Amino acid sequence: MSNPILLVDDEANVLSALTRALFDEPYQVTCAKSGEEALALIATTPFKVVISDERMIGMQGSELLAILKERYPHTLRILLTGHATLEAALKAVNQGEIYRFFTKPWNDTDLKFAIRSAIERYDLEAENRRLLATVKNQAMEIKVLEKRYPGISRVEKDNLGSFVLPDLSEAEIRMMMAECEKEVG
Repeated sequence: MSNPILLVDDEANVLSALTRALFDEPYQVTCAKSGEEALALIATTPFKVVISDERMIGMQGSELLAILKERYPHTLRILLTGHATLEAALKAVNQGEIYRFFTKPWNDTDLKFAIRSAIERYDLEAENRRLLATVKNQAMEIKVLEKRYPGISRVEKDNLGSFVLPDLSEAEIRMMMAECEKEVG
């Protein structure tokens, strides 16, 4: 599975250092030199994680991350700054709901761990969303079946606590099979 991450910084040497730090990691790394370029990239390519510098020419990192939170809420956001101020941290946390906050110079090991953790979280949340959609779809199918065949979803337990489904007549089974074949065919 691909793990696309986006690095955003207006300093080429920072992007190079980050890319080198992540060279051996299983990530598909893309770089952007501005917030505007990052927004153009993410509009065409979904990223699991975006790591942005705070102070950039044009759009600030916290502004970019706030936009990403609004447009792409499932993408995890990490802020990297050389000018750690309480104001910048609060702005990033409150507006961009960042996942982590790092100061320059960063520790490569800590950054790698944070990215790995962010990707695991992204994947877990994606799987949860998929499972929830499946459950909702199955609940709707059960409601449809219940309307067609009242009582079909009723489940009873025997005296040992095992689930027992009420018996269906041969005619009811044939009718259900015929309807299933119509839907499949």
